[in-house]
Amino acid sequence: MVSPDEAGLRLDQAVARNVAALSRRKARVVIELGGVFVDGARVKVLGRGVRPGQRIEVHVGGALERASGELGAAARARDAAGLPTFSVVHEDDDVVVVDKPSGLLSAPTPESDRNNLADLLERRTAPRSRHWVVHRLDLETSGLLVLAKTEAANRALSAAFRVHDVDRQYLAVVDGRLSGSPGRIDAAIAGRPAVSHVSILQVRDATTLVRVRLETGRTHQVRIHLESIGHPVCGDPRYGVRSGVRAPRLALHAAGLGFAHPRSGERLRFESPWPSDLKGWLVTL
Repeated sequence: MVSPDEAGLRLDQAVARNVAALSRRKARVVIELGGVFVDGARVKVLGRGVRPGQRIEVHVGGALERASGELGAAARARDAAGLPTFSVVHEDDDVVVVDKPSGLLSAPTPESDRNNLADLLERRTAPRSRHWVVHRLDLETSGLLVLAKTEAANRALSAAFRVHDVDRQYLAVVDGRLSGSPGRIDAAIAGRPAVSHVSILQVRDATTLVRVRLETGRTHQVRIHLESIGHPVCGDPRYGVRSGVRAPRLALHAAGLGFAHPRSGERLRFESPWPSDLKGWLVTL
């Protein structure tokens, strides 16, 4: 909350003054990234004056770590140029299906509204064309996801995800030798029902390649469910365990996606093979 003695300060001054971890320069970068909200609205104007009683929220995290420490449009352009590239698998007037690489956010976050998949897709056209985020993949996860290009498509796809009328399948390399088929995993996540179906594709010396079909779609569902049976995804920094197997990144890939087209009702099905950064690692295993 802006105090009376802070009246008239620039926004970057107020942020730096109240967030001990941020220098004036870092405060400016955070504002440029879109990580600062004033009374609930995202503000990117460094010199905007603040008034007593205003509530300023500052979101600092991975976005700042991944961004250049420089200021200005050129620095933000360099941030975008350093992002991994995505590929469009299918696109029409209603939807776009994308194969997302690891290291690219699916959608805006409180930390930043820049340089995520939705933002990059919208910037392809002038004027900017809005895309609706229907579902997300974690930053570290690669693979297929669909975005809507119209409000009607967004409503239809959101309804399909809500009633689980979407086929979502993942490939994962898990730690340890998985004996027997886990089959159905029914374990609530954050108090909400969550069901995954796991099948074994290949057992190696210290890892197992599995396919996971989601019946529901909770946050981190695949990672949490595989960890719950004692075989976390290799390279998982949050739910994984230390072992002799070192993965180049989270060994999780959204390999299959199927849904009814929101306009025609035609069932569409897309598949994506292991990406190159994991394919070479798999060979070494």
